[in-house]
Amino acid sequence: MFVVRPAGPGDFDTLMELAVLSGRGFTSLPEDEPTLRERLALSAASFEGTVAPPEAWYTLMLEDTADGTVAGVAGVKAGVGLKRPHFSLRVVTLAQSSPTLELRFDHQALVMVNECAGWSEVGSLFLRPEKRKGGAGRLLAQSRYMLIGIEPARFAEMVLAELRGWFDEDGGCPFWDHVASRFFPLAFDEADRMSASTNGQFILDLAPRHPIYVGLLPLEARGVIGKCHTEGEAARAMLEREGFRFQGLVDLFDAGPTVSCHRDDIKTVKEARRLTVAVGTDEEAYGEEALVSTTAIGGFRAVRTPILIDGVKAIMSREAAEALQLGEGEAVSVKA
Repeated sequence: MFVVRPAGPGDFDTLMELAVLSGRGFTSLPEDEPTLRERLALSAASFEGTVAPPEAWYTLMLEDTADGTVAGVAGVKAGVGLKRPHFSLRVVTLAQSSPTLELRFDHQALVMVNECAGWSEVGSLFLRPEKRKGGAGRLLAQSRYMLIGIEPARFAEMVLAELRGWFDEDGGCPFWDHVASRFFPLAFDEADRMSASTNGQFILDLAPRHPIYVGLLPLEARGVIGKCHTEGEAARAMLEREGFRFQGLVDLFDAGPTVSCHRDDIKTVKEARRLTVAVGTDEEAYGEEALVSTTAIGGFRAVRTPILIDGVKAIMSREAAEALQLGEGEAVSVKA
């Protein structure tokens, strides 16, 4: 059985391994020791409730209960763009007309914005390639919404998710190569690392201050604006099933799409129910598989397991109850 649990300082080696495996363009998992150690310390403090809610950053690990190995990682930021800007490019339409010629043109352009300040963010979703089956990714992704649903007031009314942009088979990024690198005279990997590990001042210093007309860009760059990396298509599909939608925001470096949803409209947040644990017998037949989590942010845990709902009781196996570290009669949140 897989269980989602809080990450802490003791997970550094595993988190670094996952960062290396995630590859180019996965900005939220930089191969930078100080950044990852700081993130794990912040995660521990966030789950303990010793940091202010807008500054909390919860990192979650997907663990195999059979051997304790970690299969993946995900995270929830309570607030972005508070201590440092959260820059994006917005795809806008600029209308121009000439009454003399009786002509009108609509130009698509990219404009740098910081409009997501204060929003919450779900991200950092990455699984080991060999674990991307059997619903592991779905459990890890949905556990973030179960966490939000425990105490919604700790999170913003709007929630965003950034998806990695398009890279070709050789690891090249067309948008970076033809557009972003013209403003940031760095290697992509260096700019990516600095974006994750610094205060972002270099972006403010160097980013374009005027609209970039899409029609003037090479076809290779135009074609990937808002296009998701091949390995992110499954994540995008899961986000869309939860209610997230693309609203015209893309990443500054790779033009990957940003999707968003109102917190209370996220499907898992809206449909989860509070029930109580009842441990069934080994012979008892359980119902359909459901997502089940604890109801406290401190010590948060989540699993997918067959349960039988009987009134206010969620009847589950002893293995599931032990994975959640809960006993008979304790509260759980259930999303069928």
